[in-house]
Amino acid sequence: MQTNEKTPKPGKVLDSITFNYSIFGRLKKFLPGENSLMVIIASAIGLSAGLANIVFRTVTDFVHETIFVRGEAIVHQGGWYVLLLPLIPMVGMVLLIPLSLMFPGKVNGYGFTKFLRKVNLEGGIIKFRNVFIKILATALTIGTGGSAGVEGPIAQVGGALGSQVGQFFRVSGVRMKVYVAAGCAGGVGAMFNAPIAGVFFASEIVLLGTYEMKSFSALVISSAMATVISRAYYGESPAFPIPAYHLVNPLVEIPLYILLGIIIGIVAVMHIRIFYAIRDRFAELKLHPQIKPIFGAFLVGSLAIFFPQIMGDGYHYIEKVLSGHGLVSVMLALVLMKILATAITLGSGGAGGVFAPALFIGAVIGGAFGGVAHELMPTLTANPGAYAAVGIGAFLAAATHAPVTAIFLLFEMTGNYLIIIPIMLSSVIGTVVASKLNHDSIDTVDFSREGIDIHEGMEMAIMKSIKVGAVISEDVDFISEKANIDQLLAIFRMAEHSFYFPVIDESGRMTGIISMQDVKLIIHDESQRMEALVGNVCSRKVLVLTPDDNLHSAMNLFDLKGIEEIPVVEATDNRWVVGMLRRRDVLAKYNREVLSRGIGEKKSPV
Repeated sequence: MQTNEKTPKPGKVLDSITFNYSIFGRLKKFLPGENSLMVIIASAIGLSAGLANIVFRTVTDFVHETIFVRGEAIVHQGGWYVLLLPLIPMVGMVLLIPLSLMFPGKVNGYGFTKFLRKVNLEGGIIKFRNVFIKILATALTIGTGGSAGVEGPIAQVGGALGSQVGQFFRVSGVRMKVYVAAGCAGGVGAMFNAPIAGVFFASEIVLLGTYEMKSFSALVISSAMATVISRAYYGESPAFPIPAYHLVNPLVEIPLYILLGIIIGIVAVMHIRIFYAIRDRFAELKLHPQIKPIFGAFLVGSLAIFFPQIMGDGYHYIEKVLSGHGLVSVMLALVLMKILATAITLGSGGAGGVFAPALFIGAVIGGAFGGVAHELMPTLTANPGAYAAVGIGAFLAAATHAPVTAIFLLFEMTGNYLIIIPIMLSSVIGTVVASKLNHDSIDTVDFSREGIDIHEGMEMAIMKSIKVGAVISEDVDFISEKANIDQLLAIFRMAEHSFYFPVIDESGRMTGIISMQDVKLIIHDESQRMEALVGNVCSRKVLVLTPDDNLHSAMNLFDLKGIEEIPVVEATDNRWVVGMLRRRDVLAKYNREVLSRGIGEKKSPV
């Protein structure tokens, strides 16, 4: 046999491989390590979030100046022109229709709950188009006077940018969450010019308080870089100036701030319940989906004829209240008016967030409370604006169940350490009261309605988020209750996977269930096999599920009874069998979901 001269000898192959690894080893010294790479990527996410914030605010200001300011100039001519005010937000909702038709289900309504689902339950995969959708839809809603905020949407924009980075590097689900949260931190930090608040917003609200030090550092870097970009463009002033603060008489004012926290907790629960009640009413309303936002804008505009302060994000009026110039009677009325306006705007299909409305409501509650306290005890209490400042943080904390975010937001805005004590008291007490009266924050109501406690962790949330109907096997063998045991044994022999068989009556509805265990005592007696009817032998007390039950409930039943299959019926009062749920199918579905979302991957290449 002749040897091919072109084939290298084994020794030469080994030398070649060694040489290649040597080159790689030398180059590796110049590549950043995992931690360094995380810093670089978090910085890039923060920079992009800061730039996105500038674009977002520019587009919103353009819509505001082009439509709202010019429309308001006409309305302010006086007389019957004031009746034209509802047309301004209605124009914004008309302009929203093409975007809504292009991206159905992605534009209308309060979208932050869906965003939390994407991040915490669905692996954090967010499409790049969401950046443009959120910017345009929110700008059209708020820029034309809709009662909503830009903070939630800018968090989603930043999160989408972080997700794009994660998708580019094909990271695991765990690392993807970190990148999305880093983008959220950057967006919120840049919007408020408050980088620490941005970090805690992402960790406390987006990541639900579950994070590691490595991920926390990514949030810090991203938020800092985004804020640098924002300050370079807009300057170092916060979202709205808060006047100098000081405690006049701690013995008097500390109890007042505690009382303020209790009141705010109660109002926050009222706000959440009204918000979802009105959204439900709009969902039931028999109008075309594209007409509902226009109708909602008409209602908000009609309220604004009497209370124009409720339009838009309300930052201008917040500044007035913080300066101590708000009237108590007007502020008390605005508490309810802003709650209604926000619920109508977002419940009908307008786009935006609830962060800014929460700040507004907190400001007017605190301002009204401070106004009354200062009127009764002028020498013992601070200016009403001080109570308004504390109210801002306390209401935000109570509505979102995120007191740390609220505390640091106010601290960064004032730069005054003295405000920490009253804001801590009011925020924590407000959050405790709100959570006692209503388990859910404004962002988690939809999860609870589906039986999901999103704070339990992703694994548990996955089990609660998957419906039984998505896993059942429709290949079911039935047996009539009038059949004999010989006929049942024939079905047993043909069955490949099932060990339990639904027993049905003449109408086809299930009356019981039977297994080999039920007939083991008579299978050896031929006469009994021919005479005994399935209906007399089967088990009548049957555990059942419906397609709308979740896999967590199903697994509890499996474990409780030590069984492997459960029949699934249309409804508990209509036992028409639609399939069988098997334990192995539940576990297989869970494992597929875990793998698809990258849960449990401890290390990723980036």
